[in-house]
Formats: sequence, structure tokens, C-alpha cells
Amino acid sequence: MTVVDYTLWKSVIGGGLIGLGASVLLVGIGRVAGISGIAGSLMTSKAGDRPWRVLFLVGLVAAGYAFGRFDPGAVGTSPRSLLWVIVAGLLVGLGTRLGSGCTSGHGICGISRMSPRSLVATLTFMAAGAATVAITRWVGGGS
Repeated sequence: MTVVDYTLWKSVIGGGLIGLGASVLLVGIGRVAGISGIAGSLMTSKAGDRPWRVLFLVGLVAAGYAFGRFDPGAVGTSPRSLLWVIVAGLLVGLGTRLGSGCTSGHGICGISRMSPRSLVATLTFMAAGAATVAITRWVGGGS
């Protein structure tokens, strides 16, 4: 998917569904929809705390799969090798541990709760992402 493929309705529906999911989780059981925290605490949480975590993660995968079946053209492939994807995933995981959360926890849930810590964390995520893209495009020749 490229910037040219951007469609307003997909963005509005997707953003609305993310907000709805985060709101249901917060209002329903008082939990923040931070994916790294949900996944990271899956094995260390109390037994009674695991079912909602598993259901949430299964729902994420199922929704991604369903969307890929519904609109296969919107789900592209990575221009990088599997090794780069794995390295990037590990670095993102490390970053979420260092930043005490991820973009969903800080950027969606934290900012909506007016958390100054989440605002700083989200600005840092975005700046680091922009710098990474700029550097990799410069080093990689613009791809």
C-alpha cells in the first residue's frame, strides 16, 4: 500500500474501530488497550486475568485476517526480507519495554486520558520513526 492508495473511509472506519475497541476495554473492564502490555503480561498475569488478554489478541489477529480476505489489495507485502522484518520487530519490542508502553497504549489510550507522559512518549515514537525512515532511505538509496 502506498500513500496514493489512501482512502478516507478506510481511515475513518479503522480509527473508529480502534477507538471503540479501546473504549470498550477501558469502560468494560477498566483496562488500557496497550498491545505490548497485554501481550507482554499474558504469561505473567494471574490466571483470571488471562482470558481477556487472549481474546483481545485473538481478535486482533482475526480482524487482520478478515480484512485481508475482504480487501486483499489493502494488505501489502514487506519490501524487506524476513530477516529485516524480524530484526525490526525485536527492536520495536525492545523500544516498548524501554518506553514503558507502545503506540496504542500511549498514543491512543494515554493521550485520550490527557497523560503528559504519554504525550512525550508518543512524540518520541513519532520522531524516532521519522528519523528511522529518513536514515534508511538515505542509506538505502530512497526505497
